Amino acid sequence: MSGSIAVIARIVIPAALAVLAACDNSPWPKGAASENTIYSAMIENTPRHLDPTASYWSNDTLVTYQVYEPPYGYHYLKRPFELVPKTAERVVTPIYLDKNGKALPDDAPGELVAESVYDVPIRKGILYQPHPAFAKDEQGRYRYHAMKPGEVGKRNAIQQFEYTGTRELVAEDFVYAIKRHATTRITTPIFGVFAEYVIGLKDYGELIKKEDATLREGLDPASQDKPFLDFRRWPLAGATAPEPHLLRIRLHGKYPQWKYWMQMTFMAPVPWEADAFYAQPGMAERGLTLDQWPVGTGPYMVKEFIKDRRIEMVRNPNYRGEPYPCDGSPEDKARGLLADCGKKTPFVDRIVSVVEREATPQRNKFRDGYYDLEVFERTDTGISYIVEALDSERVRANYEAKGFNFPKYSDVNSYIIGFNMIDPVLGGGPTAEDKLRARKLRQAITIAIDWDEYSKIFPKKGGETAMSPLPQGIPGSREGTPEGINPVTHRMVGGKAVRRPIEDAKQLMVEAGYPGGRDAKTGTPLVINYDYYAPPTPERKPEIDWVVRQFAKIDIQLEVRATDNNQFQDKVRKGKHQVFWTGWNADYPDAENFLFLLYGPNAKSVSDGENTANYQNPEYDKLFTQLKMLDDGPEKQAVIDKMVKILQDDAPWSMGFYPWASTAVQSWIANSKPAILIRDHGRYLRLDPALRVAKLAEWNKPVYWPVVAIVVLIAALVAFTRRHLRRRERLNARGELLPA
Repeated sequence: MSGSIAVIARIVIPAALAVLAACDNSPWPKGAASENTIYSAMIENTPRHLDPTASYWSNDTLVTYQVYEPPYGYHYLKRPFELVPKTAERVVTPIYLDKNGKALPDDAPGELVAESVYDVPIRKGILYQPHPAFAKDEQGRYRYHAMKPGEVGKRNAIQQFEYTGTRELVAEDFVYAIKRHATTRITTPIFGVFAEYVIGLKDYGELIKKEDATLREGLDPASQDKPFLDFRRWPLAGATAPEPHLLRIRLHGKYPQWKYWMQMTFMAPVPWEADAFYAQPGMAERGLTLDQWPVGTGPYMVKEFIKDRRIEMVRNPNYRGEPYPCDGSPEDKARGLLADCGKKTPFVDRIVSVVEREATPQRNKFRDGYYDLEVFERTDTGISYIVEALDSERVRANYEAKGFNFPKYSDVNSYIIGFNMIDPVLGGGPTAEDKLRARKLRQAITIAIDWDEYSKIFPKKGGETAMSPLPQGIPGSREGTPEGINPVTHRMVGGKAVRRPIEDAKQLMVEAGYPGGRDAKTGTPLVINYDYYAPPTPERKPEIDWVVRQFAKIDIQLEVRATDNNQFQDKVRKGKHQVFWTGWNADYPDAENFLFLLYGPNAKSVSDGENTANYQNPEYDKLFTQLKMLDDGPEKQAVIDKMVKILQDDAPWSMGFYPWASTAVQSWIANSKPAILIRDHGRYLRLDPALRVAKLAEWNKPVYWPVVAIVVLIAALVAFTRRHLRRRERLNARGELLPA
């Protein structure tokens, strides 16, 4: 027996000590902290679209703006935002032509401009990332452009193809990308906008529909394999390449905002070889598409894509190394943001992002130092830490000791609750009386939803209550001024904007035909569906319940229908939604980029645009067409004011709030200057791995006492057992203790 105890002791105690020595709570492989790799989280799932034609969700920008390079970008440091060339040689001024093709001055009134011509010189020598779509054999033939059914085999990653190649970026790649917005194969959220301006693109879309139908005639409609739709075959008047490195874009009329579209990934070049490669049999079935494996000229390329689990990007070895900017504000210099002036980017070798389903483990990993940026593409992750530090002196001291810094600032984004205007209850029926009743119902709801209360209850997610769709950072916004007050929801009391009393909302409910929340004719309770774009996790349920309570103030029963984002997007495309929560991050710093969200031709359920409310108002739409042609100034301001007044009165949205912004970034990450409009920040960030290793060791010291306690307990047990056995050995047959 004593031998057995000794054996147990010899095994268990060293094992416990070995466990203690190896104790490490890091989610990353051993030694990862010393590598030049940024780690961050993705919220709930991987990006939906990495195809630049389809991508319009902020989560996608983790990848798209690191891989793709449109003609323009924004200067990383300058505020207000300034356009700079990226793949273009320079930011160009358009040539304005009248109806006779005669050149007009740069400040010509919009009504005189029949056509705008953008001649954009493309930089020479830019190469695409290594990719099998470009691979050629010894005879110069593409190795992987004629694969037969089954030849893809079990490949499900680009790295599993033996050969890769590259080629120079040319203007035709941008032409191909613009044409590709006419495709019927994938989601094209900007086709409606582009078709309105790019000469010939609308008719081109009809042509492509017919050509695609011909190509797929007789094929199984459900098959993922579709013949290559080669846009090189059909010319487009509005997008041409007169020279190999000259892109010419022709637009209808005057559209000053076009320059901003040229910094978005919708205008990123798409090589025809990539389309041809991914169109082959078996590719889509294996997840080999542009939606998971993009092909670009940017500083990074996707190395690993595991759906809803992990994405890894690595340096593009063909990237030319654009220099870090040298211009910035005195504040930038003081914060060390100019220290890398002129150095070649990118500075980081890899970017790894993993899916987090719950907020608590995500935040814990940041606090422990295992996420360098909590969420790579988000600018709102720091607010919750600010609130925690304000609520607890102990927490504040801990965050300061760790070097956390969460600067709070305003940005150009918003959250709203909207109404589906093609729904008969919220949008009204065919008669003027029906529409008036529905408008009063919407107005009553907008009064009842108290966004000031939301920000007090949820300070980690709140912001400034909105009076219009335009945040303060957008030219033309009246937010924060007496002129900007929404008279439907607020009134001035003692020089301050105060939300109208709930009695005003209840009176509107009576006028709408729903006294006490019941239909005045039938007595039926008014039940409205609330569509939310994410599952009702424990973190989100209090917010969802808060919305339910706002409607209950005026006796409306809200039926919650919370889904994941893909299901939500499918529902709104079909117009099967009623009340919904959504947000908007500015694509560019212009009022048009917010007001187009309620432009009739952009209706989500009609043309798959971004007007999720499906709002249509002829007067508003007419003013919007004027707005698009105007440069900043008094005339444009007057048009903006009229449009905002229409929206405040019609109430297709409860205007919501402009969220406070602050990012969660570790002290060993340099050059972080986050902004919603700056999405290509990966190339500018610099990492100090040595500092990270030191901090992780300091913050995550092993806890010794549990193992020590186990060792002591085992030792005590062994000692007690040995004493007990020895005592038994000294007993005689009568149970008497023999002399030692």
